[in-house]
This record gives sequence, structure tokens and C-alpha cells, in this order.
Amino acid sequence: MPCCSCGHRSLLRDDVTGSLLCELCGIVQPFDNFEVRTGGIHGPEGVFIHLGSSGTGSVLNYRDKKIYEAIKLIDEITFKLDITSRKVADVKEMIGKITDGEFGAGDWFLVLIGACAYVTMRSDNRSLSIAETSSVVGCDLHELGRMIMRVVNHMNIKLPEFDIVSSFERVVRNLWSLGRVDTDKIEKMRKQGVFLIQCMVKWFLTTGRRPLPVVVAVVVLVSELNGVEGIKIENVAREVHSVVSTCRSRYKELLEALVKAAQILPWGSNVTVKNVVKNVPLLMRYMEIKSMEKSDGKEEILDSVWFDLGDVVTECLAKDFRYGDEVDCVECDDSRYFELQGRNRVEKADNDDLDKLQLSQECLSMLYDKFLEGGGGKYSKESAVSSRRKRNRGLELHATEWWDGKSELSKKLILKQILEMDVGFDAMPPSFVRGCMANERRRAKIYAAKLRVQRIMNPWSANSIDGSKLQSLEVAYPQKRKRKTQENNLDWEDFVIETLLLHQVKEEELEKGNYNTLLDLHVFNSGVS
Repeated sequence: MPCCSCGHRSLLRDDVTGSLLCELCGIVQPFDNFEVRTGGIHGPEGVFIHLGSSGTGSVLNYRDKKIYEAIKLIDEITFKLDITSRKVADVKEMIGKITDGEFGAGDWFLVLIGACAYVTMRSDNRSLSIAETSSVVGCDLHELGRMIMRVVNHMNIKLPEFDIVSSFERVVRNLWSLGRVDTDKIEKMRKQGVFLIQCMVKWFLTTGRRPLPVVVAVVVLVSELNGVEGIKIENVAREVHSVVSTCRSRYKELLEALVKAAQILPWGSNVTVKNVVKNVPLLMRYMEIKSMEKSDGKEEILDSVWFDLGDVVTECLAKDFRYGDEVDCVECDDSRYFELQGRNRVEKADNDDLDKLQLSQECLSMLYDKFLEGGGGKYSKESAVSSRRKRNRGLELHATEWWDGKSELSKKLILKQILEMDVGFDAMPPSFVRGCMANERRRAKIYAAKLRVQRIMNPWSANSIDGSKLQSLEVAYPQKRKRKTQENNLDWEDFVIETLLLHQVKEEELEKGNYNTLLDLHVFNSGVS
């Protein structure tokens, strides 16, 4: 720096005072040091402070401030994620190990905090979703996922499977924690939801699927069964940060699975997706009883299936089971025709006659019509029709009448225990079923393409082609809505299959459906040596 008097750059520091002096003019340069005088017991004492050794611009103060702001940011995000103090300490320790104690600041550090919080909770089998974490942090879902993978690889951590049951219980606590629903009803709804979720696991409805839409579907169904109003798919999906359309698809799949499971009931042929909700209480009671039965190792002996199933139907028609506000029209006991011991002289204790006691839908309808024609002194067909209309307007089922909660499926079980349970219905994975159907559809298309090629190459043998088989295949495996030609009702897939068949591609490869790869190998690169 130049001299403040003459402007020459010939400054020297005095060894005694420590001040800067100019060699040419001898002027002491001002504002070069700062000396504070304080009084003491031995007289005035001074402290000499050099420029840059202290103050807001020091390196030590910047690092301390950065760490303080980082820890404050960690506390803020973990508080929004509802993480306990013990887990917050684990998150801070993990971030400290990853950054070597330097922590950080900026958008990348926010993503790192979310990733470490997610990994910490998942490692302890706690329910925390990536969607919720990304919403709190304010970053992209895929960006957070990439950061999670980097944290897992850096720390060499193996994350356990996502706990869908704990996630459901957390959603239930968050939705009904304001006291709008009784505590007893919340507990029953929780057990019913756990039961349904583990049934969905057994039916492979959660395999390869995102767990949160499954949780939304079960929450909505359980709320509808117990008469809790204001619970819609849109509201619950917004609560768990899930896509509404995916939640609707999972809800539809759950209802379709319950329709298939309800075929075991005597009136199962009449159960559809539209009325399955009214049949779910009886179906869940049957599945609950079925799951509590034991096997002797050789074959299953169902000691109480007939009695319990009859008891379920009896309660539907007895005095104590009330449909909506209808009270007067159910004074009679319509369950008398279920007492088969007095009419048919059948002993219920005999397990060998179990098949003889099965009541079909036609049998139930015939017995009920005969009972109405007989009068019974208190009930008529007109009152039956009117009560049926009133029942159709609103069906009110109370949880205390059809739910016991004594099954092991109402508790949290591991996957092996869930698969060993018997609820009266077993299903294949939906993706596997759709894959088999697509394979059969492609096989039908391949067969039709072979017939077309044969008809063109050998027109004299066209009369010998089995057209009935082709027509049956088209009916059994209808094509999806695709752009087809107006002349011969063919789509692009049919032309691709014909082209590949002409290039002598094996049918086994065509059935897999990898058309682009086969075209690259056999058509476009056929002339390349």
C-alpha cells in the first residue's frame, strides 16, 4: 500500500511500536492498528489487536456459524417429519460422518438431511415415505431417491422392507387424532385395516406396487364400513402425498379381489363391485373365522364352518340386526328356516355330512319365498318389498355386530406367517395373470398371422383352414382399442408378427412380445454380415 502523504510504496514497520512508517517522509500511517487501553490494579494496560485476527471475518467464526445454522436446519426438518429426539441425534451423527464434521449449506444440504432422515427411520423399521420427505424438504422425488442411494452406498447400509402396516397405523393416527372418532372405534378400524392389508399381501396386491396407494384404499374402505364420514380418496391421498389416480386403481383392485373372495358365500354369485361393500362385513367375518381354524396335518377339518356361516346369515335376518332406521318390520324372526336340525333332522356335529348342509342361492331363495307365502302371522310379501326398498336406501352396519378382532391377521405378522394363513381364497399376482393373458393373446395373433400367410402362399388350400378355431381365439382374447385398417380389421401388431414370421423368427420368441428387438435383429440387420 502507498504512503498516505507522499504516495511512495516505501513503508517499513517499526520494531518497537509496530506501526508503519514511510522511509522518505517519515509519516506514521494511520488506521493500521488498534490499541485498547483498560485500567487494572497495576495501572493502564493495553492490548494490541492485529487486523484480521478477530471479528466477523475470521475463518474460525465462519465455520462455527455454518455448523450452527446446519444443526438448526436439521432440527427444523426433523421436527416437521415428526422424528423423536433420539433419532434426530442419529441423523446428525450420520450427516457428520458423511461430511467429515463440516456439515454444509445450500439446496444440496437440504436433500442430504432428507435422505439421512429417511435412511435412519427405515433402518429402525419406522414408517416414513420418500414422498412425504420430499414434500417437507421441498425437493424433487427422484433427486431425493438418488441422494438416498448415495447415502446407503456410502454408509454400507442394507435397508429393510417397507413396513406397510406401520404406515397404515400412522395414517390412522394422523387422520383421527383430533377426537372426531371414538377411541374404541379407531382401535377397531385399525385392526380391520391391518387385517385387510395383510389379506392384500397374501393376495399379492402389494407386490411390485407403491405401498401408500394401498394404504389409502384400505383407509377409505374401513371408514366406509364403519360409517365415518368425510373420508374420501382425494383427502387421504393428499394427506400421504400420493397420486389420486393410483389410489383409485388400488381401491378398485381391492374391491375386485373381495368380489372373488365373496364367491364362497351362498349368495356369492350376486356379489359385484357395486354391492361388494355391503357384503364385506359378512365376508370379513367368514375370513376371520377361517383364519383361526387349525389343520391336523393331513386334511383340514372345519368343525364350525357350517354353524358359523349359518349364524352369520341368521344374524342378518334376526331381530338384533337392524338395517338403517327400519325397526318395526324386523320384529319377526326370519331365521327359522336356517334351523335345519328340526326340519331335516341333520346332526351338525357330524363332519362327514358337511357337504350336505351347504345351502345354494336357489335353496335360500326358495325357502324364503315359501316362508313368505306361509304368512308366519307377522310378515307379508308387501312388507318384505317395502323393507327391501328401505334397506336399499341405506345399510347401517355396526362394527360390534360383525367384527371380533380375535384373528392373528389383525396383528402385525411377518410375510411367512401371512402366506401360511388361510382366509378361504387364494389369488395369483395380478401382473402374472395379465402376463399370461397377454401371452395367450399374442399366441392367438401368431396363429391368425400364420393362417393369413398360408392363405396367401397356398390359396388352393384356403378351404382347409380351421376358421372356427380362429374365431374362438378372437372371442376369447379380444384386442384392445388400437388403430386398425378398415379393410381387414388388422392393427400394427398383426403386421409386425407377419413380417417376423416371414423372416423365420421362432414362435417362442414372438410370444414374449419383444417386437422392436426382434425387428432390429432379423429385419433391419438381416443383410449385415
